[in-house]
Amino acid sequence: MKDVKLGLALCGSYCTYDKVLAAAEALAAEYELTALMSETAASTDSRFGTAEGFISRLEAMTGRAVIRTIAGAERVGPERLFDALVIAPCTGNTLAKLANGITDTAVAMAAKSHLRNGRPVVIALSTNDALSGSAAAIAALLNRKNYYFVPFGQDDPAGKPTSLQSDFSLIGPAVEAALRGEQLQPILRK
Repeated sequence: MKDVKLGLALCGSYCTYDKVLAAAEALAAEYELTALMSETAASTDSRFGTAEGFISRLEAMTGRAVIRTIAGAERVGPERLFDALVIAPCTGNTLAKLANGITDTAVAMAAKSHLRNGRPVVIALSTNDALSGSAAAIAALLNRKNYYFVPFGQDDPAGKPTSLQSDFSLIGPAVEAALRGEQLQPILRK
């Protein structure tokens, strides 16, 4: 399916980057893949790795420069850069921005710009407040046209009882379903 163009947008939640990058490698083998990063993700070093290290890995994997500015992301829609856009990991902050139409990051702008063409946005969430502060944003997006979720569940019920994380190994099947206009089921996983 190399004729299908896929955008992969990374937000914070740096602890999931190894899982996301493993999924990205599989996606790059199947699709024409372009990576995007929020400005914060593209400039923050954490205990999980350096921003430049992740950018280098993504650029080597895709053969393309990572889009990391609002101006760069704005062209996603007008130029019809992607058939589908995956946001992985999608933080609670980005969920809230998407639910409320706020476009102050490269990732939020890419989603807004992409949605103008009626194409799918696939969300692979990772947020510690999903069952508290971010619950309303999840509910809002579940009911909105052209938003699809990678199945998710509690990643640490005892240690982080309100945290949810998508099963990043299911990004590929979720994209395939979204391209058909379907939500991969079941959404809730153990």
